[in-house]
Amino acid sequence: MIPPTDPASLPDQYTAAPAAATPAEARESAAVPKVRSRKDGAAVPLDALDKKLLNLMQGSFPLYPRPYAHVAKLAGVSEDEVMRRVSRLLDQRIIRQVTPIFDTRVLGYSSMLVAAKVDPEHPWRAGKIINSHPGVSHNYLRNHDFNMWFTIATEPDSKLGLQGTLALLAELTGAESVRQLPTLKLFKIRMDLEMEKGTKDLAAMGVAQDPMEPDPIEVTDLDVAVIKALQGDMPVTSEPYAPAAEAVGIAQRELLDHLESMKERKALRRVAAILFHRRAGFSANGMGVWNIPEERIMEIAPLMASYRGISHCYQR
Repeated sequence: MIPPTDPASLPDQYTAAPAAATPAEARESAAVPKVRSRKDGAAVPLDALDKKLLNLMQGSFPLYPRPYAHVAKLAGVSEDEVMRRVSRLLDQRIIRQVTPIFDTRVLGYSSMLVAAKVDPEHPWRAGKIINSHPGVSHNYLRNHDFNMWFTIATEPDSKLGLQGTLALLAELTGAESVRQLPTLKLFKIRMDLEMEKGTKDLAAMGVAQDPMEPDPIEVTDLDVAVIKALQGDMPVTSEPYAPAAEAVGIAQRELLDHLESMKERKALRRVAAILFHRRAGFSANGMGVWNIPEERIMEIAPLMASYRGISHCYQR
């Protein structure tokens, strides 16, 4: 089974936070953020309709035979206009992809946040090795002794398993030390980038969130076939689910009904547009690690998770 895509976090697979985003840039600047957006926001001009569409499609892309027609109705424009703009935003790398987001834990995968101490003079060598594993969804160079942080998932029938895979990656990268940071409780795993109200809206606090602890499900052959058919970029066409239905060998309506059932079973979080946050105008981000007394976790973590600008919040 192919590891399900899980791009619900920050978009670049090998990037540096706060250092530069590519190996070449990392050599040039080890600690200075790379400016990627115009002074007034995104990397390219975005008008009010662009921003409205980005908000609508981040929230949830409809499980309808003609989802772009539904988005167009909400935006008050034609289906053709929506598809034209989405195609342009993909070409301009404002939208990274429109794709289903599956929950690896519910599907029985083992996953881990890993902090590794790799050669600071040649970190891209370790990055290339780590990124070659298909279960690595995110990998960042950070300004810390443990300078490479990545997330990895291994499938239920993996021959090496998670621990064996991490041991092999540590050996291949020559990492001096590796720290495993398993999830103990999940408080938040999603943040939509607010495109219409501006970044100040991300500082707003909402309702405190309770921890989410979904149980693994029994994965069916149809689940596997649907995941494989839908992973990656969905086409920008009137019926973007149709090619996947044809690949699975079922009617489009049956595919959509099955996706609805996967949502009910918590295996599918949503179908959505995932943005390149820097190019969309959000040029700064960071990760915080907080040492909170055990007895105060359930008091503080839900409050932290309630802030709109926090995309992920875990007890580890």
